[in-house]
Amino acid sequence: MEEKVLKGKKNGMKVLLAVLLVYVLDIALFAVSVGQLEHSVHPWWVAALVASILIFLTAWIFLCGLKVLRPQEALVLTLFGKYVGTLKENGFYFVNPFCTGVNPAAKTRLNQSGDVSETGNLAALAVQGTGVNVTACSNKLSLKIMTLNNSRQKINDCLGNPIEIGIAVTWRIVDTAKAVFNVENYKEFLSLQCDSALRNVVRIYPYDVSPNVDTTGDGVADEGSLRGSSEVVAARIRDEIQARVQEAGIEIIEARITYLAYASEIAAVMLQRQQASAIIDARKMIVDGAVGMVEMALERLNEKNVVELDEERKAAMVSNLLVVLCGNRDAQPIVNSGSLY
Repeated sequence: MEEKVLKGKKNGMKVLLAVLLVYVLDIALFAVSVGQLEHSVHPWWVAALVASILIFLTAWIFLCGLKVLRPQEALVLTLFGKYVGTLKENGFYFVNPFCTGVNPAAKTRLNQSGDVSETGNLAALAVQGTGVNVTACSNKLSLKIMTLNNSRQKINDCLGNPIEIGIAVTWRIVDTAKAVFNVENYKEFLSLQCDSALRNVVRIYPYDVSPNVDTTGDGVADEGSLRGSSEVVAARIRDEIQARVQEAGIEIIEARITYLAYASEIAAVMLQRQQASAIIDARKMIVDGAVGMVEMALERLNEKNVVELDEERKAAMVSNLLVVLCGNRDAQPIVNSGSLY
């Protein structure tokens, strides 16, 4: 299905004024016909009276062909089931009164920008368990850039750890005919494809950097991860979604990760793991610093000839210094008032 944009249909004001003029003339004709028939019943005046009544009852049909479009709106028109074309520019249009606007996703409400009731006085009917609301609205399609915030999903990463992740997808309609006729409901189609693409991409990456994991498919282990390579992962999700919704006439502008965390059942264990890793790194730094300080102390004692220590005393001194420097608590000094030996 190829999109066909209708041009030269901005005659809405002319048709509206013409219909109003016809009604004014019709009312005048009706009044004159009734006045003449009160004096004499003439076939011409009877015909004029019947014609004025018929015009009054049928002229409003042309008003059904008036369409008003605001900026960044479109209207897909069909005539008795046949695709006629699409109105895309803002303006006051007149089309065939029997043309109807088609938008299968008009009553679908997702957790995204733009899905706001235009009537304002009709209560929305929530579909339980799907997060979709149904309400009355027009059949116009919005060509604006919109953002879809899909619900968080629980997905296993490449190491099998369950994580919770949510994304925000920025998109817009670029082909109205494909969006309306190629899929049943382009909003629900987009939401489902976002979920599917997200699952496919997340399963390739670990939550954090892990050894011996290939995330690029080149057979070489790398340092890609969901937490550390968010830009790369988001770009990959965006390309995956775009490939899936191409036939629906939708352009994916951007995809961003909005929430990322371990699932609740393993969050506490992973937190302990991160804390243990941080403690080990801190201990390594403390030990490296303590060894350097002990080495410096021994060198300075030898240089200044402050005291001469044999190997046994040096070992005891090193042990005491390491205990003091590497301990978790402040050392309690003990003063030796006797001989060193």
